[in-house]
Amino acid sequence: MPPVRSKKRDDYYRDRRRRKVCAFCADKASQIDYKEVNRLRRYLSERAKIEPRRKTGTCAEHQRQLSVALKRARHVALLPYAPQHLRP
Repeated sequence: MPPVRSKKRDDYYRDRRRRKVCAFCADKASQIDYKEVNRLRRYLSERAKIEPRRKTGTCAEHQRQLSVALKRARHVALLPYAPQHLRP
């Protein structure tokens, strides 16, 4: 018969999740290009908001570069400021 483990211990390990790795650090990207629309689109929510670091797993340095690249892409109309269903 297997040993009986406490439920409290199982819950502790179930709640711990693996830390996300920054996709830009993994690719050894020195710069984030605002023209890579398909890559940048992953970091926008369905409401066209910039996703936070805790959700995407990007490091602080790349999150700052990412926000600048997203804003530049919005400025030259490569990405939307607002989602499609909210536009007039």
